[in-house]
Amino acid sequence: MAAAQQQQQKEGGARRTREEVPAVGRVAIIGGGISGLAAAKQLAAHDPVVFEATPHIGGVWKHCAYRSTRLQTPRPDYEFSDMAWPNRDDPSFPTHVEIVDYLEDYADRFGLWRYIALRSKVVGVKFLGGPSAGFTELWSGSGEPLQGKPMWELAVSSTDDPDSDDVQLYKFEFVVMCTGKYGDVARMPVFPPGKGPEVFKGKVMHSLDYCKLNEQETVELMRGKKVVVVGYKKSAIDLALECAEANQGEGGQPCTMLVRTLHWVVPSYSIWGLPFFLFYSTRFSQLFYERPNQGIFRSLLCRLMTPLQKAGVSKFIESYLSWKLPLSRYGLRPDHPFVEDYASCQMAILPDGFFDMADRDLIRFRRSAGGWCFSENGVVLDDGTHVDADLVFLATGFEGKDKLRSVLPEPFRGLVVNKSSMMPLYRGTIHPLIPNMAFVGYVESVSNLHTSELRCRWLAGLLGGRFALPAVEEMVRHVDGETEAMRRTTRFYRRHCISTYSIHDSDAMCADLGSRVHRKSNFLAELFAPYNNQDYKEE
Repeated sequence: MAAAQQQQQKEGGARRTREEVPAVGRVAIIGGGISGLAAAKQLAAHDPVVFEATPHIGGVWKHCAYRSTRLQTPRPDYEFSDMAWPNRDDPSFPTHVEIVDYLEDYADRFGLWRYIALRSKVVGVKFLGGPSAGFTELWSGSGEPLQGKPMWELAVSSTDDPDSDDVQLYKFEFVVMCTGKYGDVARMPVFPPGKGPEVFKGKVMHSLDYCKLNEQETVELMRGKKVVVVGYKKSAIDLALECAEANQGEGGQPCTMLVRTLHWVVPSYSIWGLPFFLFYSTRFSQLFYERPNQGIFRSLLCRLMTPLQKAGVSKFIESYLSWKLPLSRYGLRPDHPFVEDYASCQMAILPDGFFDMADRDLIRFRRSAGGWCFSENGVVLDDGTHVDADLVFLATGFEGKDKLRSVLPEPFRGLVVNKSSMMPLYRGTIHPLIPNMAFVGYVESVSNLHTSELRCRWLAGLLGGRFALPAVEEMVRHVDGETEAMRRTTRFYRRHCISTYSIHDSDAMCADLGSRVHRKSNFLAELFAPYNNQDYKEE
């Protein structure tokens, strides 16, 4: 009874969302996921409006998760600096349901619901600052994020009907984009005429659509079917495991994973009995990896240490993974060093029982590095091999940047990515050529929550006048240097991932804010202890 009363109180009182949105405001936040909530908390002094398109907060954890989806980061490494998990000593990886509950509790604790407008989808953005803004010596013309006048007009719809005229216009001085890289827009493979889904007699479904089904519907969909899962990243692995679980017993069929690009998978955050953070998440371990805009001495040091990184640390980790997992038996051992997957945030944590299902022949693997296409009864690999299928799942990812392109006006729409297919963001937040706007949640790391929270704190400092941005040209050089550092570290550098220099990245933001850079209690801890969110509690 007490729990029911508490829930009723939350829904009727503490969780009362924003009822009125002013026609002219200071700060708009688009998206109610992790980044949007962090931005709302940090920018509360500006009475922000959080436009969330759906009836719920939580982002991908609410709308793009399977029933078996779990976090890939240990619980204590995925928490806000000012709100620890109540059960942070629990060694299990949190489920997506636990994460949504945690985010809702965060909104409760800091009174964020009053900023959130649910069922409010931003369908268009118009720039009000004139044709020259964005192409000036200083960002936004003057370098000021808040200029005392509206700079953006947002068109917001409260209905899912694309033909509805129920669109309201609101003006803001500053806009924070937190729509995320995942969900909403599916990445679909392109096929030559006559070789796409139109010739297949079975059913084709993207993982985004699969997320919308309940457990009973997923089992009924896959049970007794010949299923092909295209992909070999986290969502594909989870989907294949759920397919295998649904097909246990009489009448069940094996699930075939169609693997195009191999990546390293990890069963746990322990390597030969050593904690994983020792290899990449301490200040000492990150000393030997490329970082943006480093000096000549560090560049020389990193080049000298590259053989040790790849032949030493990477080989040490690879030896454990090859011993622990049947990668060679199934043809799943990548040719590239482990560090290249870690440096591009491509490493996936294996769910329990994945290779057990493969050993029981409920999950099979087919390699198709050169491509594939559909046939009437299944899929055809590049070597001519035919795989029968009744159901094909496309776990081919998402086009988060297309969400931005769909609402941003020209010429900004064409500036979303650079020639390396990355978003050119200074401090992972400010696009040098898009004025009075910030982007949070488009940089990846071992803990995306920490990455977003610290950027939102940095953004609050910028809007609060604690520091000023450098000139546009200097910001562009910095962004180019970041791209170059990633390019030298991994062949998969087209993902904006900071995992091998995350501490240096945090140092730079702390320095901008005038906060302490070295945040440990002593010299040894500073060098050899891992950094996490609790080290960045506000002073």
